[in-house]
Amino acid sequence: MNLLVILLVLALLFGGVGLFVEGLKWLLIISAALFVASLVSGAMSRGRLRA
Repeated sequence: MNLLVILLVLALLFGGVGLFVEGLKWLLIISAALFVASLVSGAMSRGRLRA
């Protein structure tokens, strides 16, 4: 019974850590896409003002 409880706690712990890491990966992808979009938008508006 103790082994079952220990395995259940370890599964929940590793599952939670894996979910957290997966969320951080998606956050990094979304923030990189927004950063590139802001660079492109800024370059386009800056070019429009100079022209």
